[in-house]
Order: sequence, then structure tokens, then C-alpha cells
Amino acid sequence: MTEKPGAGQGKTTKKFRGKKTDFELINPDAAGIDIGSEEHWVAVPEGRDDHVVRKFGCFTSDLHEMAEWLKHCGVKTVAMESTGVYWIAPFQILERHGFEVKLVNARQARNVPGRKSDVSDCQWLQRLHTYGLLSGSFRPEDQICVMRSYWRHRDNLVRYASSHIQHMQKALTEMNVQIHKVLSDITGVTGMRIIRAILSGERNGERLADMRAPGVKRTKEDIVKALEGDYREEHLFALQQAVELYDIYQKKIHECDERIEGCLNGFDGQAVIEPCKENNPLAKKSRHRVRKSENNIALRTELYRITGVDFTEIDGLDVLSINTILSEVGLKPEAFPSAKHFTSWLGLSPNNRITGGKIKSSRTKHVLNRAATAFRIAAQSLANSKSALGGFYRRIRARLGAPKAITATAHKLARIFYTLWKTKQHYADIGAEYYEKQYKERVVRSLKKKAQELGYTIVLQEAQVS
Repeated sequence: MTEKPGAGQGKTTKKFRGKKTDFELINPDAAGIDIGSEEHWVAVPEGRDDHVVRKFGCFTSDLHEMAEWLKHCGVKTVAMESTGVYWIAPFQILERHGFEVKLVNARQARNVPGRKSDVSDCQWLQRLHTYGLLSGSFRPEDQICVMRSYWRHRDNLVRYASSHIQHMQKALTEMNVQIHKVLSDITGVTGMRIIRAILSGERNGERLADMRAPGVKRTKEDIVKALEGDYREEHLFALQQAVELYDIYQKKIHECDERIEGCLNGFDGQAVIEPCKENNPLAKKSRHRVRKSENNIALRTELYRITGVDFTEIDGLDVLSINTILSEVGLKPEAFPSAKHFTSWLGLSPNNRITGGKIKSSRTKHVLNRAATAFRIAAQSLANSKSALGGFYRRIRARLGAPKAITATAHKLARIFYTLWKTKQHYADIGAEYYEKQYKERVVRSLKKKAQELGYTIVLQEAQVS
């Protein structure tokens, strides 16, 4: 009997379709939770209860009831989506009950196209987590989370205070008091002295100009001219309220600093600060300009005691940015196996999209990461720096533009930070001139190698400067 062409192939295909493919169960005792603002839907494995999907409220008693039900069903690990801030309370309560909780990025747990509901979402999360197809988001230890909450709240207070500085600026401009033209910062010592004197009724420009601090570069005559304005009552009222609100936020920032200082004192130290200047690595004055918001806490000393590394040695990083980074990444570099993992988590490394053996795109991932933002701000501050990192930034900016130069320099800063964080070494800047010399030597070696491959020899000769 002659077999028809394709008959065997069709039979095999039919057999393959009828075969059930079983994935390996990585987490057999896994549950999935679809987080919501008013209700949470929970799915457990089949056969653990009469109803494998249940709905729970968002109140604390409901969350404890959910934890008890999960224990009754023999669940040991739970996966939930990071939905706004609604996940925080269930996450902390389930951890307190002894569950292994994984916070999952919503893009990783996206459901297949089709009918979508809260029930199907929690069942999909449970199924993916059972097969080990979900990776939890990084979350530092609880002590770091406490400090991170304080630090993020402080950052909000600073932003709220800055909005009232703009209100002060607007009221002064409406009165045509051009004090911002002669002072670099109206909330500095001289600016606040003059503004408070204006609110107390002083209008004489000579007496107001005499309140300037010794460091002011503009002359008294310039300040007197800038203070000639139209002092209308409604604008003075707006200025007074803006100053009062600014003072309130400064007081709240100081109170938050005290909480942060108490939190920092609770960390175990990794370095002992010697009182002797020869043995004290912090005896060297910091190269960075001290911000006004740094004065309330001896952050540099505390951060060195906790980490054992003086990160302010890295050009572009000051104590505020370092504290922001550490409050996001924690104190354990072991959480990131390598510098590549660290920069990838920050979203500062190329995100290569390869198809057909070709790289279609290498743009960095769009991530909302405060630590990455701190590195980018530090990179941008190196535009006029005479350090090696400043030379690197300017070279990339001239070739690819400022945005890519900021990302590339932030990536280099992150790698240096990770190396010091893991090895506890000191950072030594080689200088912009030495960096440029190294760069020229690399270019010359590359040109010589290329010429040799083409059968030529390059003879170097210094150019005559006219």
C-alpha cells in the first residue's frame, strides 16, 4: 500500500496536538493576588478549598482574614502586582504572617489577549508563579525601607517649599522689586533679611541694602536700585503668606531630619571614625559645595560610618544624592551579583532588542527610579568639571549630544559606585588632562592598527600651531 504524500506528517501533527505538555511546578504552594483599591481577589491551587478564588476587602481585618485563609490552604508564597500604593499594606501584613511575598511588575504579568477580569488576573498570576515564571521586584531590608520612607517624605517637603519660593518670587515681581537680579538666591541670608524687613514695614533702600551679607558680589547701589518697587498691599499680603508657608515647611524639614538622624543612628557601623586627623578619612574637606538642606544632619559622617566608604570622593556625587541612592538600593551589594545587574536595574544600560540576529534598538529602558535620577543629576553636574569624568562627559556630548552623554556618564558613575560599594576601596581621580592623554593614545593605537591592516605605516608628527 502506497502512503499518500503528507499522510505520516499529518498523523504526527495530530498526535502532537493531543499530547498534553506539563511544565515543571516550581512553586506548587503558590497563590496570586490581584490588588485593587477597594477589594483584593486571591487565587490558590486547585483542590485546596471549595472555592479556589475568593474576594477580600481592603480593611486591615480583611487582610488578616486573607492571611489566615492562605495558611489554611497551605500556601507558602504569594505573587501580587505593584499597583500604586495599594500593595504596601497587603505586602507587609502577609510578610508578617510568614509568607514569601513577591512584588511583580505589571508588564511581566500581563495577561494574554482575551476577556479580562479580576478573577482571571489573579488566576493568571497564580499560574505564572506556580511555574516560576515571575521575578519579584527588588525591595531592600525593612530598616532601609523605614529610612527610605522618611527620605522620600523629606524630598516631597523640599518640593513643596520650593513652590512657595516661586510664590515669593511672583509677589516680588508684581511689585517690581527686582531683588532676584542682584542676588543669586532670594532665600539666602541676604535675601531673607531684606524680605522680612520689607514685610515689617521697611521701605528705605539704603537701610535694606545695608543688610547684605559680606559675600554678596553686587554693589550697594545695585541693590538699592533693585529694591525700588510699587509696594501694593495685596502683593505684600501674598508675599507674607508665601514666607510664612516657606518657614513652616523649613520647620517640617528640620523635624524630618531629626527622624532621619535617629534612623541612621540605629544602623550598625562598618567603619570607625578616628578622632586623629591622620587616621580620619573624612578630615579632607569635601570638594562639593554644601547645600543649605545638608546642614541639619552630619550626613557625610553617618554615611561613612554605615557603609565604610566615602562616596563623596566620586566627582558629581554629594551626600544628598548618596543618601538617596542608598535609601533605594540598601546596604547590601550582594543583592546585585555584578555591576551589569546593578546598572540594568537602574535602567542605565543599553536594552538591546535583537531580532533576526540584528540589533533593532539599544535604547535604555524607561524606569522610574530615584537612584537612577540621582546618578543622572550627578552626571549633568560634571559638564564643567576638570575631573576625568568631566572629560568623559564632554567627549560623549560633542559626539552624541547631551542626553546620551548624561546617560553614559550616569552609567559610568553607577559602575564606580558599585565597585566602591562592594570592595570598600578609595576613589582617586586621574584628572581631565590624563584622561584626554589616554584617549588620544587609544585613538592613535587604533589608527596604527587600521593602517597596518591596509598595508600602510603611520608616522606621527606634531602639528604646527599658527
